[in-house]
Amino acid sequence: MDYQDIIKDWKNNKFKPLYWLEGEEDFFIDQVVNYAEHNLLSEADKGFNLTVLYGKDTDWATIINACRRYPMFADRQVVILKEAQAMRDLLKIEPYIDKPLESTVFVVAHKQGKLDGRSKMAKLVKERGVMLSTKKLYDNQIPQWAEAYVRSQGLAISEKACVMLADHIGNDLSRIANEIEKLMVNLPQGKKIDESDIEKYVGISKEYNVFELQNAIGQMDMTKAMRIVRYFSANPKAAPIQVVIPSLYGYFSKINLLFGAKGGEKEMAAALGVHPFFLKDYMSAARNFGPNGTERAILLLAQYNLRSIGIGDAGNEDGELMKEMVYRILRP
Repeated sequence: MDYQDIIKDWKNNKFKPLYWLEGEEDFFIDQVVNYAEHNLLSEADKGFNLTVLYGKDTDWATIINACRRYPMFADRQVVILKEAQAMRDLLKIEPYIDKPLESTVFVVAHKQGKLDGRSKMAKLVKERGVMLSTKKLYDNQIPQWAEAYVRSQGLAISEKACVMLADHIGNDLSRIANEIEKLMVNLPQGKKIDESDIEKYVGISKEYNVFELQNAIGQMDMTKAMRIVRYFSANPKAAPIQVVIPSLYGYFSKINLLFGAKGGEKEMAAALGVHPFFLKDYMSAARNFGPNGTERAILLLAQYNLRSIGIGDAGNEDGELMKEMVYRILRP
């Protein structure tokens, strides 16, 4: 069960007495907690039947007492424990987990950590309620997730715009969601989000971004690649070298996978973790660089990564390092 399944159940009036939300990805946990806090009870019922506690400010006895209260003038009450990871005596709520009250919806947000799956507490949580265990998405999963999130909001987004958004922000799902919500506010209903919208409302240049740099390098277009790098050098916040190198490393690592990939386009796109729309660009780059050129590019990126943090470098500016790196990748 993922976070959307929990919210879907709630919308259909299906409730468990306990929801334990844990793991590395705060966004999924926050989505469930925010829905529980703002949507499970009517405004009239919240005053009597909504209790929000914080792990650093509460104790196990307060939590159990809150959970064991019966709802007033309503079918259920909601108790939310935020920042449960900051609570020292959290495991002392185990007796309540063992025998929860059916009229209480108890939501526990335990971020950046997990229960020991072998512990009695973990087993009780799974038996008595729902456990949502979250993981950070890999970088190559972000564009697909962003596209799905846009679709869940009743919008559409072009493949290029989606990749631009993901490449610029990385795997910060909360920030991606915020930018998408900003687009929803500013765009006419039914408008498909494209790269011009990303440029205007998110602040990413549709011409000067890491995605376009990858394409220029893949096409062996020295002129375009150096024009983009000069822009990055003049505007360090647009794409610092600490962002460019990992992005290019991931790009060439995907190209390298093509040399051993089998099957049709869908299978190869899945092996690379990219949208099928972009597969032709990776295949073109693979033809241009070949196995040896691709391996050489990966080694160069590793070398310049060290130089960017001061190892084996005499103190060159990041912009100059980036220019030199791109030149050497394209001119063996």
